[in-house]
Amino acid sequence: MTTIAISGKGGCGKTTLAAMIIRILIDQSANGRGVLAVDADPNACLGLTMGAEVAGTIAEIREQARAKPPSNEGMDRIRSFEYGIQQAVTEAKGFDLLTMGRPEGPDCYCAANNLLRKFIDKLSAAYSFVVMDNEAGMEHLSRRTTNNVDLLCIVAESTPIGVITARRIFELAEQLPISVKKIGVIWNKSENSKDLDGVANFGCVPYDKSVLEASIQGKTIFDIDANSPAFSAVRKILEETVINPG
Repeated sequence: MTTIAISGKGGCGKTTLAAMIIRILIDQSANGRGVLAVDADPNACLGLTMGAEVAGTIAEIREQARAKPPSNEGMDRIRSFEYGIQQAVTEAKGFDLLTMGRPEGPDCYCAANNLLRKFIDKLSAAYSFVVMDNEAGMEHLSRRTTNNVDLLCIVAESTPIGVITARRIFELAEQLPISVKKIGVIWNKSENSKDLDGVANFGCVPYDKSVLEASIQGKTIFDIDANSPAFSAVRKILEETVINPG
């Protein structure tokens, strides 16, 4: 299993890039269901971008588990929890989708989160690729999903603010209590990259009119030409970092 996490500030295009990565990996998958997409952004839009209707969220399951009074029937509670996660998995065309939902409330969620991590790790192991679309703070990544990430892609625009944001996300990622094998920046809607000391440069994705038009018209990532400039750039990045790394 290869886990790819996507992060970036709001409006940088990270969800669109995550959807492109998922589509490319679907095309690469031999068995047709080798990709698990995880929408870990509270402002969940990955399903809409992929044309998938969300069956349920992990947040709903977590709240239900936390609200139940303590029981001596531990195994029954665990089975119920696992069944809820299985029911929350949306089966879509060529991939499965798991939506995390909104953040926790003010009370303690430790027990529910420990169960979640256990079952999501078990679920993830059944796929060749797991792609997580995270919020900028990456709270879901550090607390409620897998403990190991093969590739963390920081999506940023090549502007002064974009450079500062990419640096901040990189520094935050370095503090996460998980294993991240490789971190790098994808410069979105840009022909030119910026150099960040100590941070790998995965490449640039140019502005692509067809991507903007698809968004305006409410179309999905599958309606965009797979050989469009943006798709071609993302495919090249994946080939160099995941599919056929040097």
